[in-house]
Amino acid sequence: MARQLFGTDGIRSVAGEYPLDRNTVYAVGVALGHWAASRHGAGSEIVIGMDTRESGTWIAGTVAAGIAEAGARVRFAGLITTPGVAYLTRSNSFVAGIMISASHNPYQDNGIKVFDHSGFKLPDSVEHEIEKEIFALIERGLTVSELPLEVDNGLDRSYLAYLAGTFPHRLDGMKLVVDCANGAATHLGPELLRGLGAEVVTIGCDPNGKNINLHCGALHLEQLRERVLAEDAAAGIAFDGDADRCMFVSHSGKLVDGDAMLLLTASALQAKGKLADGQGQPTVVATVMSNMGFEVELQRQGIRMLRTSVGDKYVLEEMVKRGAWVGGEQSGHVIFREYATTGDGLLTALRVLEVIKESGRDLDELTASLRVFPQLLVNVRVKEKKPLEELPAVQQEIREAIDAFNGAGRVLVRFSGTEPLARVMVEGPEHGSVERYAQRIAKAVEVALG
Repeated sequence: MARQLFGTDGIRSVAGEYPLDRNTVYAVGVALGHWAASRHGAGSEIVIGMDTRESGTWIAGTVAAGIAEAGARVRFAGLITTPGVAYLTRSNSFVAGIMISASHNPYQDNGIKVFDHSGFKLPDSVEHEIEKEIFALIERGLTVSELPLEVDNGLDRSYLAYLAGTFPHRLDGMKLVVDCANGAATHLGPELLRGLGAEVVTIGCDPNGKNINLHCGALHLEQLRERVLAEDAAAGIAFDGDADRCMFVSHSGKLVDGDAMLLLTASALQAKGKLADGQGQPTVVATVMSNMGFEVELQRQGIRMLRTSVGDKYVLEEMVKRGAWVGGEQSGHVIFREYATTGDGLLTALRVLEVIKESGRDLDELTASLRVFPQLLVNVRVKEKKPLEELPAVQQEIREAIDAFNGAGRVLVRFSGTEPLARVMVEGPEHGSVERYAQRIAKAVEVALG
């Protein structure tokens, strides 16, 4: 049976509306508390963190009250990144970690992401078990409360110390522009990089509860690019709202996305003999969204690329299965399994900066070999997510595009796991045909489901 509350990245919706209404949020806390107690005993401890959305405080307090009702205990990390919660969960005695965030979504949205003690996001099967109890609790009726939470300041300090400890160099003399999306990395990102010696110019570091991801951060790089050029900076780094992803802008203003970051870090690890998977083959795990040009360049370097469904949890599952060390998404979720169990924007930034320091080359030089195929992503708002194979007109348009590309392009149509959207991605050697087929397919989806 398909999950009803949990999507590809936890539970996410408009804060205050189902399934992030107070009643359901409280039930989530009770169910998670019972799940923790059933596996680890009464008095189990769960860590909670959040980003800067104005709804974060009441959601965290309501989840915490439900957890306490179930007999588990809570420690509150306050403002911290999603990968920070994952690190705290696996490096301490916490049986689970909860992040209150909707990642790159606007402030009106929020979400609940859950990690188990290993630092991995919960498997789909466990989420399904928890969902069943949530629905049962709601049906029986609940007395909802909110638990006042006091921030444990030592938690984010330990996360920062861990990150700094993974970086073997100093950044003295390097000027960086850092855009924290008015989100979870607002204090942590600049502090980390300044502590390593960098000169840091900040933007998107003035959160007010409503401006997270607003015209800033990893999804809006225009301001960062302008500031990098104006400051004559070595590079610019942009995080999203919960800082599990990052993007770079080079000294010349070139966008360096997840594919490019995967390429340059994988190439560096390959040169050190540290990219071999469990079968001894140099391997990078990416998703169906990664550009064909990226795959072609990896093949040229003797590196195999494996593709998964969209979602960093699926990338990680494949990495663990294959024994691969590096994987990620074009959107900037990059996983370095030697250091983390999830995409981590701050950690990714350090790994890219490490390659820059050790190679003596800038981002323009490091990504010069990557020929990006024209790729267009069109989002279509839909009223329902009907199986695409049941839409003849859409299937006809897809077939015509695939036939026209004759193996030199790709077409991917899928539904968003977190929003009422169908995503149409078309990629090929020539921009005009890519745009033409993307718009035709998108129009067919809109007619069928819009």
